[in-house]
Amino acid sequence: MVINFLVLFLFTFAGGCVVFLFPNSGPRSYRLALVFSGAYLFGITIVHILPELFIQSSSPGYIGVFVLLGFFLQQWLETYSQGVEHGHLHEHRGEHRHMSGIILLIALSVHAFLEGSLLSHPSSLHPIHKTGPLLWGIVLHKVPAAFALMSVIRCEDKRLGRSLVYLLIFALASPAGMLLGNYFVSNELLSSNALSMIFALVSGNFLHISTTIVFESNEHHKMNYQKWVVAILGAGIAVFLEIL
Repeated sequence: MVINFLVLFLFTFAGGCVVFLFPNSGPRSYRLALVFSGAYLFGITIVHILPELFIQSSSPGYIGVFVLLGFFLQQWLETYSQGVEHGHLHEHRGEHRHMSGIILLIALSVHAFLEGSLLSHPSSLHPIHKTGPLLWGIVLHKVPAAFALMSVIRCEDKRLGRSLVYLLIFALASPAGMLLGNYFVSNELLSSNALSMIFALVSGNFLHISTTIVFESNEHHKMNYQKWVVAILGAGIAVFLEIL
């Protein structure tokens, strides 16, 4: 649990700090990395999270409903997050810049908190598989998201102290979700069915985010040869780690 906490926090924080070290970095420098992370996250969702949810649930139909709810919940969150959880950078901002930065942080942190809850790993939902592949899927998703978040924040507010506070809050969101989820699991404060519904909601988020990353990774929404290769590699590694 401590190792998972440190991995989630340190990698996310480091991803945001890249903006301070390389302030002129743009989206072209990490688009292929985004495609890889999106394909890996999609693969983990398909081969790890969803099969366990459907196999262990006594009401698989409800699981499907909550997956759909999670998918559309993510679409709603993106009206506030501007797609930054995809690692997307936007050239044009609204007029209310300081407020939009706070709303952006809240939207991303809520999503990151829910993601972290998946790592609480209750035995009733994960009787066989380990959380290692899922942990790295979340990390691969959080690093570019932190980079994109800080790129937006730094465009709106040049104060280093405030930017670091925003990054700290975001970097702690997933570890906090993991710790709270573990507390609820350890103390049996939620039934296995309730946990299944929460995890189904998050898996719907993952499906939306991962497919958007892979297929909308540039302004023309087109996949070239390089991106197809990277996407297949990312999904293939997810499958390989799952069957080990």
